[in-house]
Amino acid sequence: MDNKTFSYLNGNTIELHYWLKGSSHSMDAFIQNKCERELLSLIEEITHAFNSPLIIETEPFGEGGLRRWFTIVPGVQNNKGILITAIVVALVTGIIVTPINTTLSEVAKALVARILEDDELKTLQKDKLKEEIENLKVDTELKVQQLSENKKIIQRRSNFYSTIQKYGKADKITFSIEDHEKSVQEEINISRSDFDKFIVVSNDLESIIDRNAEIEIIAPILKKGKYKWIGIYEGKVLNFNMKSNEFKTLVQTGEVEFKNGSSINCVLEIKRKLNNIGEEVITGYDIIQVNE
Repeated sequence: MDNKTFSYLNGNTIELHYWLKGSSHSMDAFIQNKCERELLSLIEEITHAFNSPLIIETEPFGEGGLRRWFTIVPGVQNNKGILITAIVVALVTGIIVTPINTTLSEVAKALVARILEDDELKTLQKDKLKEEIENLKVDTELKVQQLSENKKIIQRRSNFYSTIQKYGKADKITFSIEDHEKSVQEEINISRSDFDKFIVVSNDLESIIDRNAEIEIIAPILKKGKYKWIGIYEGKVLNFNMKSNEFKTLVQTGEVEFKNGSSINCVLEIKRKLNNIGEEVITGYDIIQVNE
């Protein structure tokens, strides 16, 4: 079967092809395992968005470098399940080959639009599934936008390329979509020199600034030095860096005294970053200014 007769609805398999230096067919098992764990986590994140049971299956290794196949099978074998499977495969493949400086939402929308224009889908629309498919189209557009802003997906993609970049034996990688008969619909090569285009350089996020924060002080610091204050903010006991030198001086000289239940109104900076799986974590709390 050639590309002209390929149906996007049958594209349920992602091929990952590692091209290794010296035409090698062997690869460090830990590197391979870590790369594919990140890819599977990315697939899982996308499948969850569609709230449809999907099963991910693997097939034996292939010759020519090192080739791996990941087939996504709908948990419910019906036309809707097949369509969702094709959309998920297209999104996974499109996202994993999209550099961080490219707008992900536009790439994803183009891929989904291509599937929804498939000739086989037009045939399905003639029967009783037409309304259901139209609803799925609208729902998919919303999910594509959400997925394009999903930090976990961006981080998983970054982790994949960061891992393979550290493996000097890897020359390039190839991703392609295949159907059940292993017909290649498209093939995208990512050369080693381009791996860094997919890697997030900094995981720091923009700080949250609360300009009217109320903090009940449990333990003020009366001694000079880089010690952290302890207080209650929004019901939680936290450690704070007191960045207001003016206020620290007032406390250390005794001009401001604290007693049980004393609170301050202040400008609070909440520092954040993404961890290695794309989840937002708070890295610190800084009191920038004391209002009263």
